[in-house]
Amino acid sequence: MVVLLDPSTASRWLRVSEDYRSVIAINETDIEDTPGRYDLLPCVLGVPNLTSGKHYWEVQVGDVTNWKLGVCDEEASRRGEITVAPYRGYWAVGREAEDVYLAYTSQFHTPLTPCMPPRTVGIFLDIDAGRVAFYNLEQRSLLFTFPRCPLPRTLRPYFCTWDLSRPLLLP
Repeated sequence: MVVLLDPSTASRWLRVSEDYRSVIAINETDIEDTPGRYDLLPCVLGVPNLTSGKHYWEVQVGDVTNWKLGVCDEEASRRGEITVAPYRGYWAVGREAEDVYLAYTSQFHTPLTPCMPPRTVGIFLDIDAGRVAFYNLEQRSLLFTFPRCPLPRTLRPYFCTWDLSRPLLLP
């Protein structure tokens, strides 16, 4: 599946490339704030909207030190401080420091311990079965699977980065 970034949802703290396939954190710009845009956190959503079936895409995180990836409910909040967890409409994993990897399962995150840092993360979504799973492609291993649950009607790929020197890439 081809996922592209939707610049109309991108925080003013992010720059989406002209081909919509990479995003990097920047210092604040004069981008107009609109209701569909993240206002405080450096996040952006992907397209297409996902409403049923099985979907898979990859994200090259490389050496980016602070990132979150996953899916979110189209109706999830994009304003103010956001709690990234399923009860708020976000299913995501991320890296918050050199060796700190987390699954955002609730207000208390689940630590992940990959044997080798992922440079490319595969995201598998089965909406009908209520499954969201993340893979470390270098290690060819499962990073995390969220417990099966009913998923919202419309989901979107979700990306977040604070790294000012390295982009997240959609190959």
